[in-house]
Amino acid sequence: MRLRLSPLLAPLIIAAVTATACNSSDGATTTKGGMTARSVAATTAAPTDTFAQKIDQARILGNPSAKVWMVMASDFECPYCKQFHDQSFAALKHDYVDNGKVRMAFLNFPLQMHPNAFPAAQAAMCAGAQGKFWPMHDSLFTAQQRWAALHNARPVFDTLATSIGIDAKAMDACIDGHLPDAMIQADVDRAEHAGVQSTPTIIIANTLIAGARPTAQFRQALDNALAATTKQ
Repeated sequence: MRLRLSPLLAPLIIAAVTATACNSSDGATTTKGGMTARSVAATTAAPTDTFAQKIDQARILGNPSAKVWMVMASDFECPYCKQFHDQSFAALKHDYVDNGKVRMAFLNFPLQMHPNAFPAAQAAMCAGAQGKFWPMHDSLFTAQQRWAALHNARPVFDTLATSIGIDAKAMDACIDGHLPDAMIQADVDRAEHAGVQSTPTIIIANTLIAGARPTAQFRQALDNALAATTKQ
């Protein structure tokens, strides 16, 4: 027996199948104003602000001399950001960052449609103050279904922090003091200035790739950027 879709439901089902990003933009384009991943990743911390410098550097991976940057504008509550994390992040890190070819940076882009996205960004950045940004990054995405719909996600964040060796009380003091808020807002401003409209958006050279696209698409963009550096 063949099932028939209601004319009202069909567009919603198609949209659910084809969407790969939270918000509006989905696909590949170029950055605004000639910005590159390197310029987007450039720190906004004042030279005298050692705390801001510490949490900024905590979410950067890779060889400092790498010529190619990969910047991930992401929202911890976005299911498509989790999809990118689960299907592409580890493979790209292993094949391009761990061998020194590429530097990788996380850029906070919490969307207003996700009420726990900003608190999650605070938790991740405050974890970075203890040198644990990336373990917290992984834990937040892995446990996303546990905290995304909660009215108060802080107890879950504390549990995740403790499980990976973070001092939860120190993290809470950092969050309650709003210490990472200026850096998170600076991330949003830089991302918007570059043309980011949705999450996840991956910036490689001057290319924006919006959405949890196939891993092969990110590999191709990285290979192209690396090849371009050999011609310079």
